Amino acid sequence: MTKAELHDVVMVGAGPAALAAALYTTREDIDTVLYEKGVIGGLAAITDWVDNYPGFPDGLAGLDLSEKLQKQAERFGADIRLGAVLKITDKGEVKELETTDGLIQAKTVLIATGSDYKKLGIPGEEEYYARGVHYCATCDGAFYREKRLVVVGGGNSAVQETIFLTRFASHIDLLVRGDTLRASEVLQQELKKYSDKVAVHFNTTTQKIVGKDNKVTGVQGVSTKNGKNVNFETDGVFVFIGLLPNTSFLEGSGIALDDIGMIRTGDNLETSMPGVFAAGDVRSGATMQIASATGEGATAALMIRKYLEPHTH
Repeated sequence: MTKAELHDVVMVGAGPAALAAALYTTREDIDTVLYEKGVIGGLAAITDWVDNYPGFPDGLAGLDLSEKLQKQAERFGADIRLGAVLKITDKGEVKELETTDGLIQAKTVLIATGSDYKKLGIPGEEEYYARGVHYCATCDGAFYREKRLVVVGGGNSAVQETIFLTRFASHIDLLVRGDTLRASEVLQQELKKYSDKVAVHFNTTTQKIVGKDNKVTGVQGVSTKNGKNVNFETDGVFVFIGLLPNTSFLEGSGIALDDIGMIRTGDNLETSMPGVFAAGDVRSGATMQIASATGEGATAALMIRKYLEPHTH
């Protein structure tokens, strides 16, 4: 059997966290390979417009930001490959990664696979994505000043984001599938302060997002109490039914995850497997912002360098 290629660091994912980390590692001549199975730039690349990334006063398209991060990492020698990492095994000094290209080995690994927003999976959701259907209030709420919104969800993030959206929207219909909110008591009390702007509709499922001329105009739901259709007029829909961290490939690896499947890390961003680090939206406690993902990527790169130092002599 041919000997598997060995690298200083292999990064799983090539979103903002990994690209920022790669920029730091490659500048210090740490041999760096990134594997990306979807789109380079991750969720940032498919975010229509980014208004809150520092240093861009006029905002910029998510795709442009991703391309700039990619070019910068590649300028210093980052090797970005399209493919997936299927498994990570701890072999002591090295980690073995099973990829779609075959086996490779790494002295250190950075997992930066991010998270995906859970989708409703209903007609109109895909079609109007970023044209009225959104999954991040901090990213897109400001587009809806003095407009009507529908928020779908009943947990902490749904209530938190609804409260945030009251800064912009003139009216919000919050559609909750069950007969109570699952959000914490503190958040529920807080929400009551906004009853002039927010109408909560319990026992309401979301069936279809409708629109015309490329814009969302309404949401069709069904009351689970009487089976009747209910319609909400709206300019936009925000869906907060949870996040799905991209960690299924870690099953059986022994890397510790939290109860929703995000990777637990210590203060130095190291996971429970020595030499394996995590950064960005896949990490337990992440803030789901591009700016913090790039910051964590930079921190992880410095921690990787520190880890490699005694191992290189």
